[in-house]
Amino acid sequence: MGKVVVIGSYVADLMSRAPHLPKPGETVLGGPFQMGPGGKGGNQAAAAARSGSNVTFVTKVGNDLFGKNAIEHFEKEQFNTQFVKVADDEATGAALIAVDNHGENHIVIAPGACGTMTSEDVLEADGAIKDGDIVVLQLEISLSAVKTAMERAVIHNVPVLLNPAPYQEFPRELLRHVTYATPNEMEASELTGSDVTDEESAQKAANTLHELGVKIVIITLGRKGVFLSEGVSSGKIVPAFQVDAVDTTGAGDAFNGGFAHAISSGQSLEDAVQFGQAAAALSVMKAGTALSMPQADEIKTFLSGHVEGIQ
Repeated sequence: MGKVVVIGSYVADLMSRAPHLPKPGETVLGGPFQMGPGGKGGNQAAAAARSGSNVTFVTKVGNDLFGKNAIEHFEKEQFNTQFVKVADDEATGAALIAVDNHGENHIVIAPGACGTMTSEDVLEADGAIKDGDIVVLQLEISLSAVKTAMERAVIHNVPVLLNPAPYQEFPRELLRHVTYATPNEMEASELTGSDVTDEESAQKAANTLHELGVKIVIITLGRKGVFLSEGVSSGKIVPAFQVDAVDTTGAGDAFNGGFAHAISSGQSLEDAVQFGQAAAALSVMKAGTALSMPQADEIKTFLSGHVEGIQ
């Protein structure tokens, strides 16, 4: 059982379905409305915990209703919440999500309290980082907090998984600290300046990331699967599992949390990728984000029916 340390965002997801995503200036009648736990950090923590890992979550929420709901959710998911801070002067973050009839989405995030996380908040969790099997990071918190987390993980010889989402500019020298980078096509394009549209362009982007210091590049390609590269010009497509999507929100988070669990629990790289893809496939078959993350037995059953040799 892996020990996964997730340092990142928590926001309350406020979601409604609509027949189509609104154009600029358009109001669309939708429904029903659903509220639940979210944020890339929270989603990935939930995915890793439900997959079977011991999860420590480092984040910040407000002293409000959404914050109280967050703490209840963390306890239910059995996170170690020792390093969850409650801010009296900031509201809990929120994400405004619209999902259309094809499962595609538009999302606007107000980071709130988690957007005020500092290097000091991360340093308080240094013991957990040292004791972890992997540190999982995203870009929904301050870059100073991300940088400190990477540096402490490197000092303690703990692998770093960076999901560079939502993309924002950051110093490229930080990539030398990254063991696993998991951008999607758009994020890989932003990171490298090369449009990712097919296997050849994915390898070009992966080569750039390797040259910047990333050890293993995993570019998530949605329905096409992932492009997995362990070194310059060594990549390949690992096909996705084809399912009928209800809501694609959080699919990337399901992959990252599932992969973090699998790789930190001793699975091979390719098996861990398939485990993450199974978690993502199962997540899109349900509405919601954190609450749509599958349990370990669901993932094992799914894999046994889709991958030869899985028992």
